[in-house]
Amino acid sequence: MGVVNITPDSFADGGQFLEPGAAVAHARQLVEEGADIVDIGGESSRPGARAVAGDEELARVLPVLKSLKDLPVSVDTRRPSVMKAALAEGASMINDIEALSAPGAIEALAASDCGICLMHKQGDPETMQHDPRYGDVVAEVKGFLWSRILACEKAKIEKNRICVDPGFGFGKTVEHNLRLLRELQAFAELGVPVLAGWSRKSSLGAITGRPAGERLAASLAAALLALQGGATILRVHDVKETRDVIAVWEAWKK
Repeated sequence: MGVVNITPDSFADGGQFLEPGAAVAHARQLVEEGADIVDIGGESSRPGARAVAGDEELARVLPVLKSLKDLPVSVDTRRPSVMKAALAEGASMINDIEALSAPGAIEALAASDCGICLMHKQGDPETMQHDPRYGDVVAEVKGFLWSRILACEKAKIEKNRICVDPGFGFGKTVEHNLRLLRELQAFAELGVPVLAGWSRKSSLGAITGRPAGERLAASLAAALLALQGGATILRVHDVKETRDVIAVWEAWKK
C-alpha cells in the first residue's frame, strides 16, 4: 500500500502532494514501483494534528480520486460523509483510523462491497502521544479490533472484506510499538489480514535519531520484521525499496 498524503501538514511529506496533479502523478508512480493499493488521505493524523472540516477533506480527496478510477484506491478517512462520497467515486477501500466507530460509519460501508481497514488508536491525533498508557498493550489492542470486527459482522459486513491495523504510533510509546511488532503474530488469530504501517514514523526516529526524511533504512527494517510477524499489507512511502525487501524475504522463504 503506497501512501499519498494530500495535506499540508503530514509528518513525512506534508505539502508535497497537496496540488491534485502532483498527487495523481505520485500515485501512478507508486503503482509503477509496485504498489498494489494506493492510500490517499486529505486529513493528517500525525501526532499533534488538528482536525480539518469535512468539506475541506473532500475538496482535497475527490479530484485526485476521480483521476485514479483505473487503480485500486484506498481512502484514509474517519468521516462517514467522506466515505460515502469516496465510494460513489469508485474507491476500492476505506482505511479508518477510528475503526468505523463514528455514528453512521458502519452503515455507510455495509451497503457497499469495498475493502475495510479497521485501525486501533488511543485518543485523538492532537493529543494521543501526550501520555499513552496500557495495562497490556497487545491484549487491549487485539480486544478492541476483535470488538470492531464483531460490530461489522453484526451489520452484515462480510469478514473477508476486513483487515486490521494495530495502529503503530497512534497513542503508543516506542515500547508499546515494539511490543506490538514483536507479538504481531497474535493478531493473525483475529482471522483477517494484518496491515502494518511503520514507514518513517517517529518511533523509528527515536530509535535511530534520524529525521523523517532519513528513516528509509529503519522503515525497511521494520517492514521486514512486520512481514516475519505475519503482516500481509505494508503501508509505506517508499514502495520500490520495500518491494526489494519483499522480494528478498520471499526468496529466502522458498
